[in-house]
Amino acid sequence: MTESESETQSADGNEPQATTESPPESTEDERPWTPAPEENRTDPADAFGVLGNEVRMAALRALVDAEAEGDDSLAFSDLFEATPAGDTAGFSYHLRQLTDHFVRKTEGGYALTYAGREIARAIRAGTYTDSVDFDPIAVDDPCPFCGEERLEARGEDNYVAVECGACGRPTLTLPFPPGGHRAHDPEGLLTAFDRHHRHRLSLMADGVCPECSAPAEARVDYRDADDGPDETRRPQVRFDCERCGCRLRSPVTLAVLEHPAVISFYHDHGDDVRERPLWNVGEEWRERVVSEEPWCVRVSTKIDGEVLALFVAANLDVVTVRRTTASASAS
Repeated sequence: MTESESETQSADGNEPQATTESPPESTEDERPWTPAPEENRTDPADAFGVLGNEVRMAALRALVDAEAEGDDSLAFSDLFEATPAGDTAGFSYHLRQLTDHFVRKTEGGYALTYAGREIARAIRAGTYTDSVDFDPIAVDDPCPFCGEERLEARGEDNYVAVECGACGRPTLTLPFPPGGHRAHDPEGLLTAFDRHHRHRLSLMADGVCPECSAPAEARVDYRDADDGPDETRRPQVRFDCERCGCRLRSPVTLAVLEHPAVISFYHDHGDDVRERPLWNVGEEWRERVVSEEPWCVRVSTKIDGEVLALFVAANLDVVTVRRTTASASAS
């Protein structure tokens, strides 16, 4: 989390506006030819309808367990033995319902398709069936708002909320898969939770949806929840995937943490910003809206008297990077 600077300023000689240049238009002959992907679509009702049977679910679990052991496929007899089917004729019927979409026939027997592998892994991990809660656990970081070391994380219905026991302000609330809840001790859970969402945020910032890998659009704007005057409203970046509907809202600071200039700046000062947890990346960070037309947000951090400033455009592009001494930055 970051502390936002309150004043909204217009761009001036010291703080450049975000600018964009349109690439020259290509003629039809100059555009590279890209073949259209072949797409075979199955009605979702038909696809998921075949899963409502314990024999078929057992077959999927057996195949994904076999993959975990290094076997890409299972013979018909082995697959039959791994299910509660009463006879081979009945099992053949259930297997035919899975074949083509979730299971494919191979020389060695039967193997999972991409869809079968994804659904079988989700079943094994409890993604669609388990709901995990856990009691509050202490977080060894100060609150980014009041500075008290009273942060705690609690889990409810596969969400993790980090909030302060002193000032009562929530820092963040994000989903976390039930498999992650069950596989880690409290300390490991917080580390995995942080890495999980850093990865998702990094993918979104790179324009790739972490759920379906379709293009993700970034847009910098004011937070919806801030209904006060403009000078007190804080900027945020909104990520949206039109393909699957995945959405993510984040302070602009968190969206630029993986920028090479940020990594290099902290490395030069003997620190690794990637070790800072998302719920408190450091009190040295500031955000300020420099311009609204076009949008430009100045994100800065200061270490040992040196200031790094990134000027971020409406589409999250970092258009300018500056490293200066603190005195030069203030002048």
